[in-house]
Amino acid sequence: MEQTATAPEVLDFERCYTAVQSRDRRFDGVFYTAVRSTGIYCRPSCPARTPASRNVSFHRTAAAAQAAGYRACKRCLPDATPGSPDWNLAATVAGRAMRLISDGVVDREGVEGLATRLGYTSRHLSRLLTTELGAGPLALARTQRAQTARALVESTTLSLADVAFAAGFSSVRQFNDTMLEVYAATPSELRGRRNGGKAEATGAIELRIAVRTPFRGSALLDFLAARAIPGIEVAEVRADGSGWYARTLDLPHGPGVARVELADVGGVGSSYVPLRLTLDDLRDTTAALARMRALLDADADPVAVDSHLAADPVLRPLVERRPGLRVPGHVDGAEIAVRAVLGQQVTVVAARTAAARLVASHGRPIATATDGLTHLFPDAATIAAMSPEDFKMPRARGRALIGMSAALASGELVLDRGPDRADLRRALIALPGIGPWTADYIALRALGHPDIWLPTDVGVRNALARHDVAVTPETWAPWRSYALLHLWTSLEG
Repeated sequence: MEQTATAPEVLDFERCYTAVQSRDRRFDGVFYTAVRSTGIYCRPSCPARTPASRNVSFHRTAAAAQAAGYRACKRCLPDATPGSPDWNLAATVAGRAMRLISDGVVDREGVEGLATRLGYTSRHLSRLLTTELGAGPLALARTQRAQTARALVESTTLSLADVAFAAGFSSVRQFNDTMLEVYAATPSELRGRRNGGKAEATGAIELRIAVRTPFRGSALLDFLAARAIPGIEVAEVRADGSGWYARTLDLPHGPGVARVELADVGGVGSSYVPLRLTLDDLRDTTAALARMRALLDADADPVAVDSHLAADPVLRPLVERRPGLRVPGHVDGAEIAVRAVLGQQVTVVAARTAAARLVASHGRPIATATDGLTHLFPDAATIAAMSPEDFKMPRARGRALIGMSAALASGELVLDRGPDRADLRRALIALPGIGPWTADYIALRALGHPDIWLPTDVGVRNALARHDVAVTPETWAPWRSYALLHLWTSLEG
């Protein structure tokens, strides 16, 4: 379906230059600074001497800076930053394209596949992205591959040939040429600069996910741990609130397992979440990394969110108690949709039990079990072939679950981060047995929607009942999803 594109946002030169002068780390990943006199591009917080204003230009993506002839700064590593929060906030075609490119769609399906998912011709999409982001889909995908490759070169002991294919390059020669052009260094030279790679188990790689701080990792861990389904998820919470979470991943070329270490990080700036991936096929590295970034809400701007919500007297004490709270995303839209239906009108514990029963009876075993992870969640086609009597729930809900799964299996309903949010909500509500709460909860978790409000949710009602003053959720926009998480977590004490 053809959609109307929004006008591209023009970067304000004075605002950007002020951020560069103050080395404001909040803008890392939001824009990039290109310096004509050196031929390099940097993150706004680069510690190098601030260039004269006459020598700089600003770009919304690293790909745009590279297309203009600039190379990445070796000092500040501008590609090792969180992504722009604008992609989740506005959810424009450009933002949806960026999320799909990060997932490796161009590498797997080409520009035509990306364009089809977004409802455009490839020519029109290329023109739109070039206008809004300064680079077309091929250039954006190329930058994504280079960024993934650099991280693998510098942080793993994988052979350079394995790195090339894990990052999505079609040949070692293409890999070498791209790395030399982007970083002014060969892969061997980049590896020589590292501080020593970690020895890894077969198929396992250690990476880091960049996040803006403050980062409330303990709250994110608690949320995931309370809902962890045996066989596909496991979590451990330590006495200080830190811990780890691991789960299986259903990836394009085979199964995988991801494990993240989560802890609270204060201050204003950026930090990293350690990530270990164990993959059947290294070509799935990009997709696995993108899905775990979505799970952690890694591109959020906590300073902007917290300052906006703290203006409300009801939310202020909650924000002060848990700064940097994230909205838990998900690694698989179809899975979270099924879990949302299983959770209709029941407690979190009951929903978890129902999901565990489904995994035990219809989950797909993985060959290499680790951390007690033994299965992938059942795919939509498997659930669509079941009978309503197979579920220990009201028959109407079982029929709703089967109908939604059939729509997912046929491709009529797609729950990656590519579809238009409003169109997807309408499609979900049009399905029998799928109401506004379920559709919005799916948008919250599967699409990373930052402005979801669930007024009928029992947890929300209980949290608000503690306050004697009237609330006006409309004033919390466009961050009502974060307000929702603050209210939910406030019930925990």
